[in-house]
Amino acid sequence: MEKYDKLEKQQEEKLSVCEIMKDDTSEIFQKMESKLPLLFQNCSNLYARYIHMLDDVLGTGYISEKKFFDRLDIDQGILRQIKENSKSVKNAYMQNIEMSSRLFDEYVKMRIDVMKSFDNYAHVMMNSYANYLSQINRS
Repeated sequence: MEKYDKLEKQQEEKLSVCEIMKDDTSEIFQKMESKLPLLFQNCSNLYARYIHMLDDVLGTGYISEKKFFDRLDIDQGILRQIKENSKSVKNAYMQNIEMSSRLFDEYVKMRIDVMKSFDNYAHVMMNSYANYLSQINRS
């Protein structure tokens, strides 16, 4: 009896190619979307690890180079000028990082707005297309 009910239910369900494709595609997209936070967190962790490693390498180099440069007994006026130059370069880098960060943030916001606009446009066009098809089916 149970087998008969399943068979009858399957026969009653009217399948649609569009529904099958839409449902399966949506499920795939939802799965991809669910993995994005982990993907971005892993990329962030990897990038942070690289930065930490480079900082460590420079720190290790600092120890050995400090002994070398301290023995040279470089004039303090030259060292002050090197410090000023280094500070100037550092500030330029800091400003560039800040500007790049803001630029990327605005770029992403703009792309999201473009996608929302396209999504609205696609919905309007699909509604028009559906209306057109239903008119053709009626005639």
